[in-house]
Amino acid sequence: MYLGMDIGGTASRWVVVDAAGKMIDRGLCDGASGLIYDARSLARFRGAMEAVRDALPGPVSFAEFGITGAGFSHHPQIEAQVTEILGLPPERFSYASDTSLAWQAVFSGRRGHLVSAGTGSVGMSYDQNHEQVVVGGRGILVDDAGSGVWIALQALNLLFRKIDEGEGPKGAEILASAVFAALGGNTHDAMRNYVYGGDRGQIGRLAVAVAEAAREGDAIAQDLLRRAGRELARLGKTMLKRCGPAPVAFVGGVLALDPVIRAEILSELEGCEVEFPRVDAAFQAAQIAREKDKVAHDTH
Repeated sequence: MYLGMDIGGTASRWVVVDAAGKMIDRGLCDGASGLIYDARSLARFRGAMEAVRDALPGPVSFAEFGITGAGFSHHPQIEAQVTEILGLPPERFSYASDTSLAWQAVFSGRRGHLVSAGTGSVGMSYDQNHEQVVVGGRGILVDDAGSGVWIALQALNLLFRKIDEGEGPKGAEILASAVFAALGGNTHDAMRNYVYGGDRGQIGRLAVAVAEAAREGDAIAQDLLRRAGRELARLGKTMLKRCGPAPVAFVGGVLALDPVIRAEILSELEGCEVEFPRVDAAFQAAQIAREKDKVAHDTH
């Protein structure tokens, strides 16, 4: 059996296929990140691995992982956790960024530019020399514009500035109601506990509240979502400029928040070939694992 896993900040998905590539089982568990810099992030990564281990229908021969925040270079900590928890030696698994995995799922065999917009945001493509090009994706403290976390933090910043000015969330009452209900209150403590006491996946989920407010007619929330669409389109424009003409595909949970995000992307990229494909990255990863195992056996 072969395991494929797509690890994102909000959720992780896994698929197991047999030697013929037919799906045997699949599942969903908590999100995690390859940004293992402290005990909490390590615990989340271990938790995702342990959840998969406990759900697997049997031992796997090879595994392929797409991991947000990792996969662009060697990461001993990730490798140690996979070996310890899943019992796979380093030669029986491989990993890449979740964006690389999504790119393969969308563009295998053809040229193209990918923008992934979920908890974070990043663009990935290949230039005329077949060198990988990554734009954005520098994390929530630096950029990740247009992502779920970006939408959430922009909303919080706007709301608390209005409150600081002494008139409450005037002009953004619908947005305030939705966001503060999800946050657990409108106090500094409620904000700190949610934002600084959680993780990037938890912050990103506040974008759902922003989208709810937009659907209820909040003009500020609607503008935030339009801005998110423009930021994501900017990633596509950057890759077109650097890597040349090719289809630009947009994937990720942010696109499902509200139709205005897609509409803004299409408006910004008018005249370009734009796609919004459905991607099963975990299934793609399982197929990659199967192919890599076959190559290893053929080589030996």
